[in-house]
Amino acid sequence: MTLDPVAFAAPTAPSDDGAGEQPDDQPGERSRTVRGHLPAGAPDWVYLPVEVPEGIREFAVSYDYDKPEVPAGTPGNALDIGVFDERGTRLGGPGFRGWSGGARTEFAVSADRATPGYLPGPVRAGTWHVVLGPYTVAPRGLDYTVTVTLRTDAARGSERHRKPQRRQRPAYPPERTRGRGRDWYRGDCHLHTVHSDGERTPAQVAAAARAAGLDFIATTEHNTTSGHGAWEGLWGRHPDGELLVLCGEEVTTRNGHYLALGTDPGTFVDWRYRARDDAYARFARRVHQADGLVVPAHPNCPFVGCQWKFGYAHADAVEVWNGPWTPDDELALGAWDNALVAGDDWLPAMGNSDAHREGQDVGHPQTVVLAADLSRRALLDGVRHGRSYLAESSRITLKLSASGPRGEHAGIGDRLRLEAPDAEAAVRLEVAGAPEGARARLLTDQGELRARSVSGDGTVTWSTTPTRATYVRAELRHPLRDGDDPAVPGRMAAMTNPLWLLPGGPGR
Repeated sequence: MTLDPVAFAAPTAPSDDGAGEQPDDQPGERSRTVRGHLPAGAPDWVYLPVEVPEGIREFAVSYDYDKPEVPAGTPGNALDIGVFDERGTRLGGPGFRGWSGGARTEFAVSADRATPGYLPGPVRAGTWHVVLGPYTVAPRGLDYTVTVTLRTDAARGSERHRKPQRRQRPAYPPERTRGRGRDWYRGDCHLHTVHSDGERTPAQVAAAARAAGLDFIATTEHNTTSGHGAWEGLWGRHPDGELLVLCGEEVTTRNGHYLALGTDPGTFVDWRYRARDDAYARFARRVHQADGLVVPAHPNCPFVGCQWKFGYAHADAVEVWNGPWTPDDELALGAWDNALVAGDDWLPAMGNSDAHREGQDVGHPQTVVLAADLSRRALLDGVRHGRSYLAESSRITLKLSASGPRGEHAGIGDRLRLEAPDAEAAVRLEVAGAPEGARARLLTDQGELRARSVSGDGTVTWSTTPTRATYVRAELRHPLRDGDDPAVPGRMAAMTNPLWLLPGGPGR
């Protein structure tokens, strides 16, 4: 839905719809306010056109909306906001200039700086669009107020507006940093800072990542790329450890969220569609063209708009563990495990913290990836092929392997090909750092077939054949607590992606 345009070409008296020049306009600063009402069932996106004249140095917006009481179990009002510049609002087009969702009530964009979540750049003349996203609307509707302020060089109290402005080129993270050669690298690929709805700065997130023993992280702000250039001085060598920063985005649609993981810096992936709109495949291709991975996030999250509805045809992995272990993670794990029988089309599992603020631990959980080096391409290759396991912290290490009678060998994500369907495979799980009383489990397409208690370090062994097990994967579970359902395993402490047992000769 597109509203009537707001014009700044000349001063006007207030109009009947609430638009008009404000009495507190200052030299070099002009404001217009628009008030409106959105009924229950409003469109997903409402556009407010703003006619921007020549000579504007800063485009600023503030907004507010009512939050009436609603009956228990009924969503109340939640209104997101962002902006597109004079290049337009076309889906996937070049006009995107920023998004803050519901995280802040005001923002500003100019040539040399912008509010976190927004992209600096010239404020050119033309029709800009403030985009409102009514995430949920109360039964009686939503009343909103939007104030747009344009500033020129003469804006009172803003000396910086009188100086020539040059758009600073963002300092993007490097694609690699010094690592340990071929090794297991720990990472958290779902994180938020002040560039979307997080409360930590990038510096605080980087410090928390190093404290958690991580080797790499990904910047995945909701529906914006402004965080890609916010990590200068925070990557690479440091007394507390080497750190690689990958670029990405959490694409927050109305029918589920997905991570555009490890994309080329500056790659924007549009989010304004539902599963019924037949647009997801197009933007999944956009992620792949930018050398990134498509990873559906928290697919069973119970919150509005978070459940994954797009299917998995274009995905490269799936986030089955998001933050501290909860029932929706258990559901995601069950769905993922049921899909493993697809064999060649299986999706590797990932675990990420989705941390937003203090009290949400960066690196809980984390994905531990076997990679040739600490580089973007090597890490994404490891994730894509399932050469990884998930752990609640860097204190826990898992090693899962299988070997055949002729010296065949396979690790996590690999295929063990044996001479005959009934050839014996020796499966071995080595655990380090297990919580007290943890249960180590070996699971196949039939379910749990071997388990034992492990505290600290321990080993679980088992023998099977390709006819008895299509794959083997491992879990490390916390012991049950008082009040836990004995029919449900304890909270996850760590888990692996599968290794595959196949007849048909040696090799992987």
